Amino acid sequence: MLIDFFFTLRGAGLPVSITEYLTMLEALRERIVSCSVDDFYFLARASLIKDETQYDKFDRVFGAYFRGIEDLARLMVEKEIPAEWLARQAELNLSDEEKAMIESMGGWEKLMEELRKRLEEQEERHEGGNRMVGTAGTSPFGAYGYNPEGVRIGQAGGRNRSAVKVWDKREFRNLDDTVELGTRNIKVALKRLREFAREGTELELDLDDTIRSTARNGGYLDIRMVPERHNRVKVLLFLDVGGSMDEHVRTCEELFSAARSELKHMEYFYFHNFIYESVWKDNRRRHSDRIPIAQILNTYDRDYKVIVVGDATMSPYEILYAGGSIEHMNEEAGATWVKRLLEHFDHVVWLNPEPERRWEHTPSLQITRELMEDRMYPLTIEGLTRAMRELK
Repeated sequence: MLIDFFFTLRGAGLPVSITEYLTMLEALRERIVSCSVDDFYFLARASLIKDETQYDKFDRVFGAYFRGIEDLARLMVEKEIPAEWLARQAELNLSDEEKAMIESMGGWEKLMEELRKRLEEQEERHEGGNRMVGTAGTSPFGAYGYNPEGVRIGQAGGRNRSAVKVWDKREFRNLDDTVELGTRNIKVALKRLREFAREGTELELDLDDTIRSTARNGGYLDIRMVPERHNRVKVLLFLDVGGSMDEHVRTCEELFSAARSELKHMEYFYFHNFIYESVWKDNRRRHSDRIPIAQILNTYDRDYKVIVVGDATMSPYEILYAGGSIEHMNEEAGATWVKRLLEHFDHVVWLNPEPERRWEHTPSLQITRELMEDRMYPLTIEGLTRAMRELK
């Protein structure tokens, strides 16, 4: 099995050597890790992969090869919910007419208050109900059911995109900036941001001035030098990852790769769903190594161009309410932090990978568009061109 895994890695273009493979086998013989897929993953990556830029490709190969073997981790929340309460034994499927008959609980505060009550009362598994934390029902709390406004707990991925809050631990992967672009047009659009200037040491031959100076000097060669031309545009790129953005990974990787190639003065950060008080540089360390937005505002000048990439598809509570984030209790609303970005930086745009025809039907997207003062553009060639004009 491990030999096939080794050749699968080699077939995917990863530079894995026999020596590294034997090192991994020796570590397994010495029982350095326990019999856990998670432990084996970290051992294999440490043994076989020497370049961090190859981690993403390794993760994809590992996930495809060992799919279905991984252990199920228990859901960790403030009050521990037994895993069997949320195990999928059935899944609710309703018609549009039946969904229309189910009423929402009545807002964020009511939803959070009722969830606390349910967790205090509940002592056993519920399935098919309309009140307790369970599965395959119409309760606002649980998994694999339906409610127009609920808290999703213990479900792998979204189904109806109606959850107000998602109570899960999620793992995201970094975007791969080495991906080959399917089209050159993204790079062409980004080139519109170029602002060249000659600064620094004189290292480049000025042919025209050399010819003029030589002619004035009676034919004796008089070489003239000038500083190299550099693109002085500086960009901050904020990238939404995970959740509904998973279906847009390929497009975002193409944009990310093109931006790294064309923009020499670029810093990038990740966020999930909406920008709050902090962002991060590495998805593997996003819980422990975060960068405060306040620090970014104090570090980067107003002349930086800011590009936010995200589908803006979420519960409106995640934007407008303190505590609305699906991953932590944010003390200030996401809208507050986006306004601070707009106040600090002179040029900010939002690129949305969702088709523009869907924008009018997504409340959170409309809220974000209004916050951005209509500076939201589709992540298409035409939309990129318009966004670059706005940033100029």
